[in-house]
Amino acid sequence: MSQQLNLGWLGCLVLGMSLAANAAEQLADFTTHVPLSVSGEGPWYRLELPLSVQLTARQTDLSDLRVFNAAGEPQAYALAKEPAQTQEKRSLTDVKWFPLYASADAGEGAPSVRVQSSANGTLVEVQPSSQLEAGEEVLRGWLLDASAIKAPLQQLILDWTSERDGFQRFTIEASDDLQNWQPWGEGQVARLSFADERVEQHEVGLPGQSARYLRLLWTAPSAAPVLIAAQLESSSRQSLPLPLVWSEALSGSTLKAGEYTWQLPMGLNVERLQVELSQPNSLAPVTLAGRRDSSLPWQPLSSGLLYRLTQSGQDVVQNELPLTGQTVQQLKLTVDERGGGLGTEAPTVRYAVRATALVFLARGAGPYTLALGNPSVKAANLSLATLIPDYSAAKLATLGTAQVDRGAALTTPVVETPRVVGGTDWKKFGLWGVLLLSVLFLAAMAASLLRKPPAKS
Repeated sequence: MSQQLNLGWLGCLVLGMSLAANAAEQLADFTTHVPLSVSGEGPWYRLELPLSVQLTARQTDLSDLRVFNAAGEPQAYALAKEPAQTQEKRSLTDVKWFPLYASADAGEGAPSVRVQSSANGTLVEVQPSSQLEAGEEVLRGWLLDASAIKAPLQQLILDWTSERDGFQRFTIEASDDLQNWQPWGEGQVARLSFADERVEQHEVGLPGQSARYLRLLWTAPSAAPVLIAAQLESSSRQSLPLPLVWSEALSGSTLKAGEYTWQLPMGLNVERLQVELSQPNSLAPVTLAGRRDSSLPWQPLSSGLLYRLTQSGQDVVQNELPLTGQTVQQLKLTVDERGGGLGTEAPTVRYAVRATALVFLARGAGPYTLALGNPSVKAANLSLATLIPDYSAAKLATLGTAQVDRGAALTTPVVETPRVVGGTDWKKFGLWGVLLLSVLFLAAMAASLLRKPPAKS
């Protein structure tokens, strides 16, 4: 009899587990519903998740993210959140630099030069196209030879003679043949004296592309300084990181003079912080710290010089701090008040995180709905290699695309509706009823066996 009871309870337990497994998640289990529109060739679709949508999740790792079809059936999906699941090798290379001269009345056009290079493209000599008399020539910029670097260029590092202090702004152009030039934006370096200290900025970010030659032409001031060193930092990686996405402005609070804090909506892997500098001619050496919650000590994250200075009627602004991508939910900025501080009220900030890409396998008819906001569900995402059997980085770029339905969001913005608890879920009641009847049946059988007199031998 004992063996029969044990088998009965085991059968009841297996039945209960089976019933629980069959109770599928429903769209109503999640507080946020976002309509999706798809385009391109399926059945896989890729969605770049807007940060505003991610922040509606109840779990920091997006374990409560799901995609449902029109029939309310969950779809198989994968997440690509990590920017550096690839190995990256960075190297710093000293490069040759050649002066670019122009006549004093030549305007702001690029100097015309004669170039001599070796068979492998290495620059040997760069001379003005016409002979300039002494006193007529102006040093407009520099030509850098990066032909020996085969990897994408990430950063430019310059050093110049001490006669030139202050801010210096220049344009950056790239070329592979010295004939056709592609604009790479503007660069800015600086050497400042501040409170008996010297503050220098030598690094300029580059767009992460390859080029054999770089041309730097000074715009403010119009004459270039004399360089004493030029380096290029390059990196080789298997795949490029996902782009950064920026938050809306976030208000903070003041702890004391020169100390400000901000509370993020959830733990996030922050990679950049932008501080609002509302007052012109602000100068603030700062240190930034962060932590996951108030029970933990502050950990240093970054430091730098923030400024908004007016020169020749234009604002020169440096208001961003780079971070390492460490998960934080609280930030604290400490300002050296000798620069005048940032005011009594905490400035607003914007933070940047890596974009999160969602890939789902469309099964059943659309429209499809993205759901978030359930603190109790477990992660259900697959790996990309499992979701897409012949997965490769090249294939990922050819998938169909999905987007948050902006039109629907105008009338029904990211819907925040509490789960309805007053309705009757007959399917769930039926499952529990079957389970209860099984338990009662086993109990009745056990009681019957206990009342039966032992058989006479």
